[in-house]
Amino acid sequence: MDLSFFSSQRFHRQSQSLPLLFLSLLALLFDFAFHFPPLTLSFLFKLLFFIFGSADATASHGMQSILGEELPQLALQLHRFDNIRQYLETALCLEALVGDLEDAVFCSGYLHMGNMLTKLSTSVTSQDFGLKQERLLQAIKAMSDIEDIIVNVEKSRKWHLLLQSVDHRVEKTFSVLRAEALAGHRALLASLGWPPKLLTSNVESGGISELLNPLVLMNGDEKKSYAQSFHVLCALQRLQRRREIRNFNTSGQMECDIQLWAIDELVSPIAERMEYHFLKWAQHPEFIFALVYRVTRDFIVGVSDILQPLIDAARLSSYSANEAWVSAMVHMLSGFLRNKVFPALAENYKEKDMKLEVISMWLHLVDLIVGFDKRMQSLIRSETCLFLLDAQRYGGLSRGVSVLIVFCDRPDWLKIWAKMELKDGWKKLKAVLKDARAWHIDDKHRVDFNVNTVCETFLLSSGEAHKAPLVAESAVKIATEMIDRCCTLPAILARVKFVRSTVARFFWYFSNVLLLHCKNAELSSENLDESALIRACESINAARYVESRLQEWSDDVSFIEMKIAENQEKDKVSDDDCFFEEEIKSLAELETNWLMEVIVVLLRQFENLTLGCNHNEDYIDDDQNMTPKRDSAATELALFSGFFEALHALRNQLHVFKINLNPKDFLDLWRSVADGLDHFISGSIFASDIPFSREQTNQFETSMQALHLVFQPFCARPEAFFPCIRDTLKLLTMSNEGLKQLLVVLSSKKSENCSQFYGISHLSFDQVDKVLRNMKF
Repeated sequence: MDLSFFSSQRFHRQSQSLPLLFLSLLALLFDFAFHFPPLTLSFLFKLLFFIFGSADATASHGMQSILGEELPQLALQLHRFDNIRQYLETALCLEALVGDLEDAVFCSGYLHMGNMLTKLSTSVTSQDFGLKQERLLQAIKAMSDIEDIIVNVEKSRKWHLLLQSVDHRVEKTFSVLRAEALAGHRALLASLGWPPKLLTSNVESGGISELLNPLVLMNGDEKKSYAQSFHVLCALQRLQRRREIRNFNTSGQMECDIQLWAIDELVSPIAERMEYHFLKWAQHPEFIFALVYRVTRDFIVGVSDILQPLIDAARLSSYSANEAWVSAMVHMLSGFLRNKVFPALAENYKEKDMKLEVISMWLHLVDLIVGFDKRMQSLIRSETCLFLLDAQRYGGLSRGVSVLIVFCDRPDWLKIWAKMELKDGWKKLKAVLKDARAWHIDDKHRVDFNVNTVCETFLLSSGEAHKAPLVAESAVKIATEMIDRCCTLPAILARVKFVRSTVARFFWYFSNVLLLHCKNAELSSENLDESALIRACESINAARYVESRLQEWSDDVSFIEMKIAENQEKDKVSDDDCFFEEEIKSLAELETNWLMEVIVVLLRQFENLTLGCNHNEDYIDDDQNMTPKRDSAATELALFSGFFEALHALRNQLHVFKINLNPKDFLDLWRSVADGLDHFISGSIFASDIPFSREQTNQFETSMQALHLVFQPFCARPEAFFPCIRDTLKLLTMSNEGLKQLLVVLSSKKSENCSQFYGISHLSFDQVDKVLRNMKF
């Protein structure tokens, strides 16, 4: 094609009339022509020929063909070629970086120098060591550059095979560099006199002497060499952490470790030296914990002063030298227990003849671990915190500073431990139950019959206000000890399983004890003695006290987190339930059922004493008419001497409950009894057809005043708790004019609400009508 066309006047005229879209397209094609000349130039000449070199009809037809068919294909090809270009550029860049890194590591003396350093016993040449550390840092810098490219490529989510290949080669190189860095660091530590002597004789004799820290005794050159080696290990760990974060973002799996490799290298030789003494003290584990704590405490100041500035200089954010040191020592001890102690105990636990000995040894070890964990955690300054991912607090392992981590990886050991704790707690409770004072309620819980005192005691209720017997307080104490012993379990789900297997089951057993104690009371309306009432109060008080403590624990933030973690594990969404919801419901049900049982027995006894006062008489003669006893007894209730006998018995029984029952349940009890008496007495009147005279009305009013006096110590206005009796008395004591007006209103309006205008609000229309028609004017 003749290129002179592009400089002709015709091209100039037609180009001025082209839309901006085509001009942009031409510019883009010219740009791609430099990268892909064969295909792009051919298409470009064809496009220009159809636009400028053909007739209008031909050009239009050719333009449609180009825009409809060839242009989309060209766009796809150009995009494909551009991806290939980017892939080749990235692959060449990565190949160059990885190749240079491998050549530097495998071919330029690293291995030889590493082998030489591993053979050194106590000395390291400062110049050679510094040169090696510098080359290691350069290799780490190269791997960091490679990591930057990999991260940028992964954002586009392509070329996974290329990245996997590069990642594999870098990982192999990284392993070599780490091994070389650790070998050099260990040789340096050996030259510095690490590990120091442990002076174990003082531990066995109970003496305490401070250990000398070689890190504090380093001179200028030694400090410089150690700082260089420490910086290399930190740089490697920082690079490893970047790789873990990238893998976590892509695969969703990441292990969060609070350990520092440099500090692990300090602990490793100490662990080798300590293991000899650990094995020697197998029968005296308290010496093991004492030695580890003493070494950790004596070296922590030097570790903080020497290593924390190096950590900050290495830009390891959120890492603490103190935490890493304490955590490394804890993990060292937990590793020994995991490998040497608990496997043998778990195996011997299966033997019947050794089970008791194993349980004693196991629980003794747990006691030592709990105390050791608290002492070790106290060494960490309050301003530092474990740098755990927030997501791991609920989903996975929140691994902190605790030797109990051995149970997080072994659910079978956790199950054995829970069984031992439950059995030991139940054994302690049985010993308490054998004590004669187990169900005793202290006299200091008693309060006077004073309304103000009662209200104050109820509003300011405490543990003593529940009037809980000794057995309830002992049960709560035993459960508290179980909870305290698992508080340092690093895994939140392990704590959930432990508490469910121990504390929750323990209170299920305890609720059965309370139920059996209530049944032994043998409450009966025919023979209701004071001892039976007190026995019922003891169980109700115990249930109320334990229920309140379980609710307090469930409201604690640690149990809220445990409940959230448990719900997440079960894919359960619930914001209303609490951790001990089932146990609280069980105790509340026991408490309510037996409180209602007591109320029913009191009301039945009252009914028996009032209605059975003239048991030997078949009929009562009233107004020369022979009427069955049941009708006359209900009508002339105030005349019976048995009513006052019933009031006297009720008063004595309420006094017993007032002294022995907790304020909350006693309030429910006397109000329920008052409500039951209100319905019983008023119902007896409504069921009778015997007319009321003025004399009978006065006697009934006097009897009701006596009833009010029984409840006077518990409230200021006892008549307010007998609404039906109060309305009945209003009707019986109403004037003749008022009664006539009320009868007229009732007969004319036939409205059930008209009696409310006369202050009668708790009686129905039929009940008001029945009382009025049985009255003698």
